[in-house]
Amino acid sequence: MQVLYQLDVGRMGTEDAFNNLRNKFTISDADIEFARQLVAGTMEKLPELDAIITRLCREWRLERIAAVDRSILRMGLFEIYYDADIPFNVTINEAVEMAKKFGGKQSGKFINGILGKAAEEIR
Repeated sequence: MQVLYQLDVGRMGTEDAFNNLRNKFTISDADIEFARQLVAGTMEKLPELDAIITRLCREWRLERIAAVDRSILRMGLFEIYYDADIPFNVTINEAVEMAKKFGGKQSGKFINGILGKAAEEIR
C-alpha cells in the first residue's frame, strides 16, 4: 500500500518507492517479491480498478477519496478481481486493518463497505 501511495501522491518511480520502503522497514525478500507482483498488477490494471472504484463509490469522485484510502482500494480490488489465490475475506480484513492504521477515522468502514460490495458482485 505504501508503494502504491508513493506512486500516486509522490509521483516517484517504482524503484524509488521500494527503496523508501526498504529504508523504513525490515522486509524479507519473499515479501518484497509479493509486493512487487501486487504493485505491478495493480498499476497494470489501474484504469479498470479506478473505473470500479468510481462505480462503487457513487457519491465520491475518485480524486476526492483520500489518497491512502484510494491506494488501499486499488490494491484490494486488484486482489479481489484478479488474484484468485487470495480469499476475499483475507483481502478485506487486511485492507480494513491498513485503513485503520494509516487512514482517517472512517477509513476502515469505508474500505470494508466498498470491498464488500466488490466481493458480493464477484460471488
